[in-house]
Amino acid sequence: MAAKRYVVAIGADNAGVEMKNALRKQLEADPRVEVVDFGVPDTSDDRAYPHVGLDVAQAVARGEARRGLLVCGTGIGMAISANKVPGIRATVAHDSYSVERSVLSNDCQVLTLGARVVGLELAKRLVDEWLGYEFDEGSPSAAKVAVISEYEERGSA
Repeated sequence: MAAKRYVVAIGADNAGVEMKNALRKQLEADPRVEVVDFGVPDTSDDRAYPHVGLDVAQAVARGEARRGLLVCGTGIGMAISANKVPGIRATVAHDSYSVERSVLSNDCQVLTLGARVVGLELAKRLVDEWLGYEFDEGSPSAAKVAVISEYEERGSA
């Protein structure tokens, strides 16, 4: 029996849209996922990255998507934006080991990539690897992630 498909919310600003559109095509061909695209559609859309990053992260936080994938020039701005949404753990990653650990050690639901930092073929590989990882709630890392979640829930006061 095939595993149930899950939703991946994606988005980019105009610096990352070409990579995002290529990754969307890859994801749409992947039987593990359904894709919801939060834009931008092309380079003429000058919507600032925080708007797209927040929209994708909010969809994940609301449970409308299980994971989010964001692309901007460096990935950094998208990660910062997404991490402002309560309950979201987002990371920028440019290598296989960081992608692996982002999920297995930190239960990150949102991956951000930099189109000006990572080539398209590497990005495709990282996204494919990222989809294959699942956080283990019984792992030693779960207690560490719980500390972060508890702090976030009670606030810094």
